[in-house]
Amino acid sequence: MAKGNIYWLTGQPAHGKTVLGKLLVELLKTEKRNWRKDVFHVDGDDLRALTINKDYTEQGRINNIRRAQLLAEYLSSKGCDVVVSLVAPYEWLRQEFKERIGLDNFEEFYVHCSEERERDHFHSKDYVSPQKDFFDVDTTKDNPKQSFTKIVSYLRDKEKL
Repeated sequence: MAKGNIYWLTGQPAHGKTVLGKLLVELLKTEKRNWRKDVFHVDGDDLRALTINKDYTEQGRINNIRRAQLLAEYLSSKGCDVVVSLVAPYEWLRQEFKERIGLDNFEEFYVHCSEERERDHFHSKDYVSPQKDFFDVDTTKDNPKQSFTKIVSYLRDKEKL
């Protein structure tokens, strides 16, 4: 069975990851070549809501990211496409994941803006932006539709859509 693709959207809270992730899920579900493929959305807010122990320590955040990674890797191994929208502030942890699963079926999108947003103070001191192998999505001046159009163009250029 062929692996599914993993589309990982990372960035600070309230910068547009979930909105763009939902748009990408809907597109993937309607793509002709995906007509028999399941598409899942793994969102950080949903994962935290399911977690019994609301652990907001550094180790708790690392555990939450690893849960998302394992879930995405499992679903991908079953041929499903997976869209992940998660703060995932630790660049070393995201890079470790990319190296483990490889880049053939993985795309990382760095969703960010230069203006202060509603929940920036939660993770801003810990967040390290991607350093390599990512697509930059600056939502400062673009509305969600404009940002999403750039993501779709990028994926089409890479022949991933």
